[in-house]
Amino acid sequence: MSVDLHTHSTASDGTETPARIVELAAAAGLSAVALTDHDTLSGVPEARAAAERSGVELVPGVELSVDHDGRKLHLLVYFLEPGRGPLQDRLAELREGRTARNRRIIAKLRDLGYDITVDDVLAQAGGEAVGRPHIADALVARGLFPNRSAVFTDLLHDGGVAYEERPRLAAAEAISLARDSGAVSVVAHPYTIDGNRASYRRLFEELAALGLGGIEVEYPEHPLPLRETLGEVARALGLVATGGSDFHGAGKPGIAVGRGRGSLNVPDDVVARLRSRRAS
Repeated sequence: MSVDLHTHSTASDGTETPARIVELAAAAGLSAVALTDHDTLSGVPEARAAAERSGVELVPGVELSVDHDGRKLHLLVYFLEPGRGPLQDRLAELREGRTARNRRIIAKLRDLGYDITVDDVLAQAGGEAVGRPHIADALVARGLFPNRSAVFTDLLHDGGVAYEERPRLAAAEAISLARDSGAVSVVAHPYTIDGNRASYRRLFEELAALGLGGIEVEYPEHPLPLRETLGEVARALGLVATGGSDFHGAGKPGIAVGRGRGSLNVPDDVVARLRSRRAS
């Protein structure tokens, strides 16, 4: 059987509820699915209840945007439970940073002539982690753009005319907080990090020395040569090669839970290997 270790729900910027994601995982014949919403664990209780009904194992998690020596990257943190904890307690601070950033982006958009308010954005959000995708959805709802992707292309991509930075944890701190919280961290979609084989090796050597547990090798946007490179680096460094669809529902058309664009196949022993890294 296979698993999907990267999904997003209405608790952050996905369009399906946490329970529906588990239902989709069960329909796809998966043995486990990870819920990894941005900066929040609020969807985990609903997903866990659905998992108990369906027999699919739920891996509770979160996705973080971090900085490492000036390079932006994302971490997926697995086996992170809701409640108090070293990393859990920092998530509220990260969400507050999102809120301040959203207001700055909205102000920029208004200066550019886009009539949009904070309330418009909140109306598009189903959970507590509100971000750029919800701003994009608000613009689409106003009839100003055809879809979320078009907004990012024109305005909200990194460095775009309406883009604003937000506070990020340092990768070293995030990895340490995850370990102290009984969780394990994995670098998400490395294709978004500029680099070649040598630079990837150096980056992951540094992160492995900090306690990184794995690399997301199987991912819908990773071509075969990149998957092979990342897999070789993971094996050489003793990291777990993981994978996931990065499912967002209608927010990322063409991506299915457990299947990605049709070829995703992450073996279920990956969950046990991550659990072992967590224990060590």
